[in-house]
Order: sequence, then structure tokens, then C-alpha cells
Amino acid sequence: MNITSNQVTKLLVEWGDGDETALEKLMPLVYEELHQMAKGYMNQQNAGHTFQTTELIHEAYLKLAKKEEQNWKNRAHFFGVAAQAMRHILVDYARAKQMQKRGGTEAIHITLEENALISNGQPDEIIALDDALSALEKLDERKMRVVELKFFGGLNIDEIAEALKVSRDTVKNDWRFAKSWLLRELSQT
Repeated sequence: MNITSNQVTKLLVEWGDGDETALEKLMPLVYEELHQMAKGYMNQQNAGHTFQTTELIHEAYLKLAKKEEQNWKNRAHFFGVAAQAMRHILVDYARAKQMQKRGGTEAIHITLEENALISNGQPDEIIALDDALSALEKLDERKMRVVELKFFGGLNIDEIAEALKVSRDTVKNDWRFAKSWLLRELSQT
């Protein structure tokens, strides 16, 4: 079945207008994309990570379903919010794991490559990245959103531009700036 972005957007709008059956129709259409997004995050986690891909999708789904204001603009906006939900879930999980851990801290090693931000997904790395993203958000919220949509949302340049309503060049420039800024910020931790 060929699913168009317009079909997803139509269901998102209907769901936002209070039609619960639209959510039931939407989830099978977006599940595979959510699964790929979650799988990408989970592949970046360390080998001992006990959180499962399906569990991450379900937790994100619950966050999205409980979201009080479901004013979805389009497919890109939905996946951006899903990415943000997954980011928060993984950071909360990392913080919980870190609290269980006793003793010294290990060196944090995070790389910023075109398609990856965390080298091996240690809890300290995830928390450091989240802290750095929060600092970047205070400096420039749009640049933080570009990183979040690219890394956590798995969106491409065109989809990010659409979601943020900016040009492709703006997204590329924001990504370059954010990448450089985050590398500097994370090297100081």
C-alpha cells in the first residue's frame, strides 16, 4: 500500500480535532517509520542497554496519545514531536541508570557526524548531549530543533526545512553551526 504524506497529514488533523478513530487508522501507517526511528536510536545505545525498540515505540506512542494539544501541522511535525518524545524517554532512562551507578565517572566521548551524534550511547553521553542541547536551545531554539529533528527524528534536510518552515540552506547552516557548537560544548565536559 502506497501511503502519501497527505494521507498521514489528513489523519493527524482529524486526530487533532478529536477523532480517536483517526489515531487507530494513523498508527499502522506510521508504525514502520517510528520503528525505524526507534531502531536507529537503539542501535546507538551500548550493548548492555535493556530498553527495547518496541518498548521505546510504545512509550513514545503513549506520550503522543496523552499529549493534550494535538495540533499537528503535517507528517514532519508529527515525526519531530515523536523524535522529541523518544529523546526524553532515552534521557530519562539514562538518568535513571546513572543514578543506579556508583563510583567515578568515565570520560565522555561523543562524535558529531552527519548521521550520528552519540558514539556508543552510554548514559553519561546521552545526558551530556541532552544538557548541551538544552543549553543550545537557550542560545538558539531553531538550531537545537534542527539537531533534534535530524538526530532523534531521523528527518532529512527537506523534511526539517518543511517542519521548521525555513529554507534548505538555513537548515544546512544551522546544522553546521550546531554541530560545531555542540562539539565545543561537549569537549568541555
